[in-house]
Amino acid sequence: MARTLSAVVLAILLSTHANFAVAGAPADRVRETVDKLLTILKDPRLKGESKKTERREKLKEVINQRFDFTEMARRSLGPEWRRRSAEEQNEFVKLFADLLEQAYLEKIESYNGEKVRYLKEREDNTNAEVSTKVVDNRGQEFSLDYRLHKVNGDWKVYDVVIEDISLVVNFRSQFNRILAKGSFDDLLKQLRDKDLKNRN
Repeated sequence: MARTLSAVVLAILLSTHANFAVAGAPADRVRETVDKLLTILKDPRLKGESKKTERREKLKEVINQRFDFTEMARRSLGPEWRRRSAEEQNEFVKLFADLLEQAYLEKIESYNGEKVRYLKEREDNTNAEVSTKVVDNRGQEFSLDYRLHKVNGDWKVYDVVIEDISLVVNFRSQFNRILAKGSFDDLLKQLRDKDLKNRN
């Protein structure tokens, strides 16, 4: 899980140095997000430990504009989502988003010049998938696909697939194991405590 999530965040940054073989709207939206993130990281006014809180708030704002955490959370929770009240759903989405953001903002800040090749883009009226290949500094490659859907006329990421492993499916398996042994409140507690890393 940690490797998968790390690669997700890293790939968001890598895209700005990619050779775009595809140029559809979904890929363009990802590239725009990357450009904004790198602008923040390169801003001398936001560098240093004293600016860490301000810098990370700006990074989170950009990420929230492109990622549909509600849809990611809904798909990750699976059938249990429909059994929860609107209030419970809202709390779950917030905790889920916080888990991703807090755990991997440091990954974003440690970008070190890795690259991505954009391979192809599949798009219909409401869904799209952008396929890429990430190349690290040692020349190692792995596949990474963004799954997006259209929300109010814009493309939002709802899943990322790394080496054929879906982030959403990975989380759903983890959440199902917790729910099989306990309650939804137990799951919320572990999310509040950021204790999922010990349950992989």
